[in-house]
Amino acid sequence: MPDSKLHWEDFITGAVTVYGPRLVTREEIVAFAAEFDPQPMHLDEAAASATLLGGLGGSGWHMCSLMMRMIADGFVLNSTSMGAPGVDEVNWLKPLRPGVRLRLRATVLETRASGSKPNVGLTKFKFELLDDADAVVMTQVNTMMFGRRAPAGAA
Repeated sequence: MPDSKLHWEDFITGAVTVYGPRLVTREEIVAFAAEFDPQPMHLDEAAASATLLGGLGGSGWHMCSLMMRMIADGFVLNSTSMGAPGVDEVNWLKPLRPGVRLRLRATVLETRASGSKPNVGLTKFKFELLDDADAVVMTQVNTMMFGRRAPAGAA
């Protein structure tokens, strides 16, 4: 029976895939902030209106968590993912507002075989969280490791 999971060979440079949408609620913004980033602009509308955000906005770390969930649901849980060696960059461009429906745009920037592990391929992605107006609210660039269908040097 063939393996239906996504392998390194399935990620093609230039490919773009969109996942979502996912509704973000006020309650989850406040709950995340209360647990992990209890700054006033993430917890209280009145306090937030006096900040640069100009109103309640979700934590950037909340956006990272939402993005990871969308990546996991979108393709990682149905792949040969072996994790990631790190994140190259994260940019928070717009506040995360209650009631927004986020979508994730994943662009494959490059792929390369591992030089030291013949059963591993590396795929560099640019991930963008988009709001209802298609504005980019956050970007992340990182490389992920995936299993290969045929290890390098295999006959």
